[in-house]
Amino acid sequence: MIRLFLVTTVLFAHATIVFSQSKTTENLHKKYADSRSFFFYNNTLRMLNQEENKEFDELIKDIEKMKLLMINRPVNKIEKAEVNKLSAAYKAEAYEQMMVARHSGKNVEVLLKEKNGKTIGTVFLMTDDEYVYVLDILGSVALNKVTSFLNTLDKSTELNNKISAFKSAFED
Repeated sequence: MIRLFLVTTVLFAHATIVFSQSKTTENLHKKYADSRSFFFYNNTLRMLNQEENKEFDELIKDIEKMKLLMINRPVNKIEKAEVNKLSAAYKAEAYEQMMVARHSGKNVEVLLKEKNGKTIGTVFLMTDDEYVYVLDILGSVALNKVTSFLNTLDKSTELNNKISAFKSAFED
């Protein structure tokens, strides 16, 4: 009986460690209490695919969980140096920078974390003048499909309505 309890406890603890978002994202969310986060699982991502686009279904097939964290830069006085520290914190967690680009007026840095040759975590660190966006993914998105993935998220009416409501809260 005790043995079963110990095995179950160890397996649960291991699963919690393996399947949690990055520590950097968790710490960032705690540091900026006025930040906004949205969680998506594979099934909720499918709901965003209102057009039933098979390409999008292919993009999200390797995503187990995704957290979008939005932080208002001017309110929190987040300068470029802080964003650089954030990138360094992800790298300290064994994420590797794979891509730097611009998308829809945002600077985008894509970081991957691998284990045994398989991508287990993907972070999109995106900034513009107003916000820091962190898209922390448990799983992966094919690097050659990053633009398509971001475009589909941008076109999601439900997601955009939630983001707009969050942004308008800072404008009042």
